[in-house]
Amino acid sequence: MKKRAVLILTSIILLALTAWVWSRWDTWFHNVEEQPYHSPAAPHRVLLTLGDSLELSRNVSWQAGEDVRPAWIELACLTDSSDTVRIAAQGEVFRSRSGQAAYYVARLNRLQPDAEYAYRAVTDGQASPWYHFRTYAEGRSDMTFLYVGDVQDTIGGQANRFLREALQRHPQSELLVCGGDLTERPTDQHWAETFRDIDSVSQAMPLLCVTGNHDYLKGVIMRLEHRFPLVFSYFLNAKVGDNMVYTTCYGPVQFFLLDSNREFPYLSTQRQWLKEQLQQSHARWKILVLHHPLYSIKGANNLIQRWMFNDLAEKYGVDLVLQGHEHAYARMTNDGSTPVYTVSHCSPKNYRIEFDDRFDKFGISSRYYQTVSISGDTLTMAAYEVYSHSLYDSLRIVKGAGDLPVVEDYGKQIPEYMEYTPNPDSKKDRAYAKRIEEYKQRHPERGKK
Repeated sequence: MKKRAVLILTSIILLALTAWVWSRWDTWFHNVEEQPYHSPAAPHRVLLTLGDSLELSRNVSWQAGEDVRPAWIELACLTDSSDTVRIAAQGEVFRSRSGQAAYYVARLNRLQPDAEYAYRAVTDGQASPWYHFRTYAEGRSDMTFLYVGDVQDTIGGQANRFLREALQRHPQSELLVCGGDLTERPTDQHWAETFRDIDSVSQAMPLLCVTGNHDYLKGVIMRLEHRFPLVFSYFLNAKVGDNMVYTTCYGPVQFFLLDSNREFPYLSTQRQWLKEQLQQSHARWKILVLHHPLYSIKGANNLIQRWMFNDLAEKYGVDLVLQGHEHAYARMTNDGSTPVYTVSHCSPKNYRIEFDDRFDKFGISSRYYQTVSISGDTLTMAAYEVYSHSLYDSLRIVKGAGDLPVVEDYGKQIPEYMEYTPNPDSKKDRAYAKRIEEYKQRHPERGKK
């Protein structure tokens, strides 16, 4: 009798497990089909990024044709009216699931500080339009950049308009930093969408982007295509093994980029890399960028990432941790101390979140971007709602003579956006609406003007 009961219970468990795996199969293992494509022969998808670890270097990457041909960058310094120089590019063919293309990267080193440059990409005699960028004076104690979390536009999305509007409102921005999932899926049609999103932005302003889970091909073991570092070419020389890690100094800031999507052995390698880089850093301000939040806003997630990296961030004086992945806005200051942790996204998709009281502020049902400005001993972080570009959150980190940072919270004076319309037929939606109401009751002060 007992044996029969155990057999029945085991069968029920196996059936339930099978049903659960079946319901999650596409989420875990299905990759969007890549449509056949051909790469035009003229240079296109031109992208400006930072280069090596020094501020006065840039990389330019682009795509042209399906075979490697002679290619170069034509570069002119407009500040001193010097002659146009030719900088050779390295080319490499990448074959994806439904086509192939030749990718190029040219490294612009030893640029002049505080100078205006014009450049264009040339492959086999065909040239891109001319683009412009500016370098900034060395040894300064100020800078500003724009941060976006996941973008993940669907085909025909609106991110390009949002980014251009944001930069029009914050023209002092020198960099665009992305917390991963800039591209919806690793297919040529979605990469084309991504470059439409960043068109007129990423040719004039360096882009720094970490890997997100949507950048990987799904499988029992996820796989990152070589296409990713060919586009974000600073990883080509900076990666450690198969880990897409990178650090660079820019003005008073040192950025540390991690790949939080990897399995435990890879994360362990990244931990050692991050520890060494933080120990060697003499930067006044340290900013960590990764995709998965060290403190999840969706429950008990990303515990391995927190275990691997969070103690290093706390021990070695990281000031700001910029994250994405969980498609809402959240900010945590750990009782007024650093690091300050933020989660942000600029995607058309919104996720249901938990409302952990360790966080100081949340934002749901919308898209957000942030500006980070540094002036001397003060870092100012401000978050904006995308559609209205209205200020949604604001704080300052101030470092005194002893380098002990103090966090000044101005965001608590700005009401939280907590509007949500559930689908009455969805049990999960109804439960989420109830969770929102419970949060409002716990923190009525966050909704007051």
